[in-house]
Amino acid sequence: MTDAAHRALPEPRTCRAYWTVDPGRGELRTAELPAPGPEDVVVRALRSGISRGTESLVHRGLVPERVRERMRAPFQEGDFPAPVKYGYLAVGVVEQGPQELVGRRVFSLHPHQDRYVLPASAVTPVPDDVPSDRAVLAGSVETAVNALWEAAPRFGDRVAVVGAGMVGACAAALLARFPLARLQLVDPQPSRAGLARALSVEHVLPQDAAGECDVVVHASSTAAGLARGLELLGDEGELIELSWYGDEDPAVPLGADFHARRLQIRASQVGAVAPARRARRTTADRLATALDALRDPRFDALLSGTSSFEELPATMARLAGGSADVLCHVVRYDRPPAAPTRGAPCSP
Repeated sequence: MTDAAHRALPEPRTCRAYWTVDPGRGELRTAELPAPGPEDVVVRALRSGISRGTESLVHRGLVPERVRERMRAPFQEGDFPAPVKYGYLAVGVVEQGPQELVGRRVFSLHPHQDRYVLPASAVTPVPDDVPSDRAVLAGSVETAVNALWEAAPRFGDRVAVVGAGMVGACAAALLARFPLARLQLVDPQPSRAGLARALSVEHVLPQDAAGECDVVVHASSTAAGLARGLELLGDEGELIELSWYGDEDPAVPLGADFHARRLQIRASQVGAVAPARRARRTTADRLATALDALRDPRFDALLSGTSSFEELPATMARLAGGSADVLCHVVRYDRPPAAPTRGAPCSP
């Protein structure tokens, strides 16, 4: 790509990013924006999303030492517990880069930052009819897409999704489009009933869930949820495990009739395309599929509130100690970047 394919970078060439500087404390840092290379894009942020569960762990300095490398975000800077720049749900507009991307909204797995430089290969265009707020969900929807490629639900199946957090809710929203005989979103919080209605899914408490399921998608990150998910399976049924337990080792009930009923547990992880599609789909294809799915306005039910980038240190502290009802909080970037100050570059 030649220099002629890039627009001039707006001045001043600075960026601001959110950093967790100590457990329980974050701040906005201003620094120079690195010069883009010929295969890079410069993106001005429009929105970013806070996945409350994961980012609360980061904010509180509770990422277990043995999983810190696995927990690294693609464009993270610093190391756990702090100081660290973390996040992976970002939507912005390309200001400079390959001509076919300039002026387009794109999604990337970038931390909370008002302007950033990335390889052009690391951004995915957002469809014109997907609002920017909703587009921040692309990372979680991609995880759900991968899980359903693993699960391969069939016509007339009986399916339960156990756990109505971000990933579980995204899986339920996608499954609502399948011709299933039964679909239930299983969660112990009665308040999840409103979310389920918005997704066109039936909400049930764990003790009221129907059994004889062909497939269970488990995303509660609790041993109790995993045990209940196995109980809900019919003979030779399969549980797709999406939960991340950190440094906990949940008890898995493999006694009783687990073997006699020939039940299956299969892990699903977004780091690789599901084997059933790996020969024909790339990770870029998978993310584009997720963004296409976000044309559905039902996904707006997962957006739990908005605040400005300026408020992010206070917002993160509030969310880390707040209600479990929060799913994805949207950060809006409405103000221009601050004047340059001395500091480390915002991006590699």
